[in-house]
Amino acid sequence: MQLQKPLLIASVGTLAVLGSITPLVAAPSARLTVNMSAPGKTISPLLYGIFFEEINRAGDGGIYAEMVQNRSFEDTDFPLAWTLIKSQNAAANVELDKSKPLNSQNPTSLRVTVSDVSGGRVGVVNRGFAGTLLRGNKSEWQPKFENASGGLAVQKGKTYDLSFYARATASNPLVASLESSKGVVLASQKVTGVGNGWKKFSVSLSSKDSDSNARLVISTDKTGTFWLDMVSLFPRDTWKNRPNGLRADLMEKIDAMKPAFVRFPGGCFVEGDRLENRFVWKETIGDVATRPGHWNLWSYRSTDGLGYLEYLQMCEDLKAEPLFVINVGMSHQGVVPMAQMGPYVQDALDAIEYANGPVTSKWGALRAKHGHPKPFTLKLMQIGNENGGAAYNERYALFHDAIKAKYPNINLVACDWGGTPKNRPLDIIDPHLYSNPQTMINQSNRFDNSDRSGPHIYFGEYAVTEQSGTGNLQAAVAEAAFMTGLERNGDIVKMSSYAPLLSHWDWKAWNPNAIVYDQSQLYGTPSYYVQQMFGANRGDVNLPVAIEQPKTNARVASGKIGVGTWDTQAEFKDIKVTKNGQTLFASDFSQNTNGWKTTDGQWSVMDGSLRQGGGGQGVRASIGDVSWSDYTLSLKARKLGGAEGFLITFTSPDDQTKTWWNLGGWGNKEHGLELEGSTMARVPGTIETNRWYDIRIELKGDNIKAYLDGKLIHDVNRSRPALYAVAGRDKATGEAILKVVNTSGQPVETAIDLNGAKNVAATGNAWTLAGPNPLAENSFMAPTRLATQKSTFTAGRAAFNRTLPANSVTVIRLKAGS
Repeated sequence: MQLQKPLLIASVGTLAVLGSITPLVAAPSARLTVNMSAPGKTISPLLYGIFFEEINRAGDGGIYAEMVQNRSFEDTDFPLAWTLIKSQNAAANVELDKSKPLNSQNPTSLRVTVSDVSGGRVGVVNRGFAGTLLRGNKSEWQPKFENASGGLAVQKGKTYDLSFYARATASNPLVASLESSKGVVLASQKVTGVGNGWKKFSVSLSSKDSDSNARLVISTDKTGTFWLDMVSLFPRDTWKNRPNGLRADLMEKIDAMKPAFVRFPGGCFVEGDRLENRFVWKETIGDVATRPGHWNLWSYRSTDGLGYLEYLQMCEDLKAEPLFVINVGMSHQGVVPMAQMGPYVQDALDAIEYANGPVTSKWGALRAKHGHPKPFTLKLMQIGNENGGAAYNERYALFHDAIKAKYPNINLVACDWGGTPKNRPLDIIDPHLYSNPQTMINQSNRFDNSDRSGPHIYFGEYAVTEQSGTGNLQAAVAEAAFMTGLERNGDIVKMSSYAPLLSHWDWKAWNPNAIVYDQSQLYGTPSYYVQQMFGANRGDVNLPVAIEQPKTNARVASGKIGVGTWDTQAEFKDIKVTKNGQTLFASDFSQNTNGWKTTDGQWSVMDGSLRQGGGGQGVRASIGDVSWSDYTLSLKARKLGGAEGFLITFTSPDDQTKTWWNLGGWGNKEHGLELEGSTMARVPGTIETNRWYDIRIELKGDNIKAYLDGKLIHDVNRSRPALYAVAGRDKATGEAILKVVNTSGQPVETAIDLNGAKNVAATGNAWTLAGPNPLAENSFMAPTRLATQKSTFTAGRAAFNRTLPANSVTVIRLKAGS
């Protein structure tokens, strides 16, 4: 058995076996030793937080408790989510109207013209966020609406507060009612006093029964015309009972994650598809009727009822630090000229004053007027989202200088997007990672050897998005592995957050997500439970961990060799494959490309080299035998032009599998080994143009060594251990906290030794997530198929055995001195 440095892997799954602790009798197959007497790196108290983005109806139709979709009739050029209801033989029509707006920010109202009621009624119906807003013509962003099952979720005995603005040609009463899916009236109130001018009306509706597919109806039994605007329905029981508040069940689910911070409101949502659709915080405060809202690039309109103040209040209620992301003058389709950046920088300064300023300041006074005189003590601001390059760097400098001059204690987060700004000091940088399970696992040691004098890390977005189903155990296991590496390096990794956090079932623009819901129910994916387990069990200081275990997936790889490019032109020569002193292959480009199979690109032979002169990504030329193994591949390569470097293929079973050394990849910023699509290792590195490089790859067993100009760049093994672990101490409780993940499909009998522990408590607690099927998922029908199970175990000693279930994550808390 080989001593392994602990790596991180996340695992969530159906709990088939909780795992058991037994005396040291049977010989274990793995040994995990925690050095209790040698506390190591401090773990950041902000390590585990949440990233909230208005995507997948996370806000409107999600945590924002508004039940009415398209309440201000600004969403589209037709009455989206509103339909006409009328008695038989009644005559009426509905259309949007801008002739007499409620205000300039919300110019559209709904006009209902009733010409005949035939002894019955005529009105309009809203079923909430049932249905899906689809993007039509992508270039014009014309949304369309599709009817779907669903409606308003109302509960027996609960009260719902309705408000709306109305005017009419005649002073006829209106009736506001909640009705079941079958048309049974559950609550009703008559509204009188509607006249020629706009007037706000408020009524309370207490439902006499429960229905998850109910509807809101506003109707009349008189002829004439009436107009509606800002039709809003909220449950009385919002989270923390706040007006204009949040949906209680979703927020309780989030609160259980114990987030240390909240990054808001995005994401790409902050940038916008165009600059006019970016998030502008000043347009999201004050009376909701005067908030204009804006088009969200995730294919629906945001009301901005969940605005800057509401986000700050949410953070306060979660006891979490707010991290506000400000637009940096860049969108997906536009960049503000430097000469026009002044208002954007001022918005950042004003946002800080609104959050933190005294009530005597301009923006602090406005915050107090809005109901929160106490400052929020905002300490973190992110400058942009997923922005990079020269345009970002010069704009980041503007924000940095202005904010640090006025608010030197604000910590700024810079984007790590193809590199980070080099022209200003950096407090915190924000890399992102979306990948397959193996790549995520391999990244668990990403920061083990990082420079401790550099900027701190906020890993703001990560998730397994390939081979993940709609949120399966396999994905969660890989994420947990990654998280153990973050915690092990908690001295420089100050913050992290999974993404995305939330998704309405009918409005999913991204997959997978941590919490899934519709109007009446919700469930956490396995990834949610991993986040909850880690967030609720963070130590203050790391304890060193050593793992002895057999490797898994050990194999000798074989396959062909090849060369290629990614958005680059290059040439290759002196390509040679040797094994045990014998030559298996030596290139001869004196005449042609005989024997080479090419895919895409413009391949030719020139001056004894194989040249690729075209564009394209993943352009390849390959040769050899799929049975070749344990060989050394050597060659020379020169970049002729383009964005990146070279692709050197090895042990490839075919001409499509991504098993290659990517030199100058990721925007010519890094060198990385990618095996069957999974990134095994990445280091900083670039490839210069018009320079010949000597490249050598040595394969022996499952080991891969990669050399560039004689320098060893990578030394990795294809196989990986089954177990990944991290340990810490909770100073307040005196407990040792051990997180162990079994990534294999078999239970692992493990000897656990809290080396140097004294006064070990008689009992401890364990939380386990496990399941035999790595592809298993939760659902509305089985919301806790994969959920954390708590157990108590007998301890009293520093050494014990524990059976770690297949595909499992286990957290152990045990009081012990050192």
